[in-house]
Amino acid sequence: MNIAVIYAGGLGSRLHDYSRPKQFLEFRGKPIVVYTIEIFQRIPDVDGIVVVCLDDWIGYLRNEVEKYHLDKVIDIVSGGRKGQDSIYNGLMCVKEHYADDTMVLIHDGVRPLAMEKTIMESIEVANEKGNCVVVVPATETIVVEDEGGDFSVPDRGKCYIARAPQCFKLRDVLNAHQKALEEGRHDFIDTCTMMKHYGYQFNTIIGTMENIKITTPADYFMFRAIIEAKEEGAVFGI
Repeated sequence: MNIAVIYAGGLGSRLHDYSRPKQFLEFRGKPIVVYTIEIFQRIPDVDGIVVVCLDDWIGYLRNEVEKYHLDKVIDIVSGGRKGQDSIYNGLMCVKEHYADDTMVLIHDGVRPLAMEKTIMESIEVANEKGNCVVVVPATETIVVEDEGGDFSVPDRGKCYIARAPQCFKLRDVLNAHQKALEEGRHDFIDTCTMMKHYGYQFNTIIGTMENIKITTPADYFMFRAIIEAKEEGAVFGI
């Protein structure tokens, strides 16, 4: 089984729109998170979807799920204090419905531009090798600051940016979350960072650059432009 866990629990203050969280900003009357869910809805190899949502917006999202006939959504659960906590809540929901060897595809609710081809490839690799994280090559020089305030510049040719989905067996990722809870750790920036910290190795595939996370006004306008370009058949050879 392959189950998507889409977490949409953040407030998104960097978008400067305090009327609603970023995942519920609309384009052509449809919230960003619905665009994201629709991608996984269309993929035959995705068997179900769990969405993690802000408490106050669960009712609204349930209505949107019904409106757009997103029948793969098996549940919408409350988010946590941090993104890490929200993902954990989603994983626990998956555990209530599916076996420990289920593959979970962890994905941001504000990544509505993931390509179906990339997701299908990540599922294939994850089920063959045990896990898979979508990455893209770094296109600019990365500068790393150490604890002493000194800087180093790693070889850009060996640097990648982690994106999503990040696919792991349910039992493995829950094991890492349990260790983090035991240590009082709530600061992992994403799942692959946590998995690496607790000794798990992961496999990667190269994704597409347009699979951005919408966190700023510039990201939102880029999302709109890409959607319009795809509709016109001007991008990606469509």
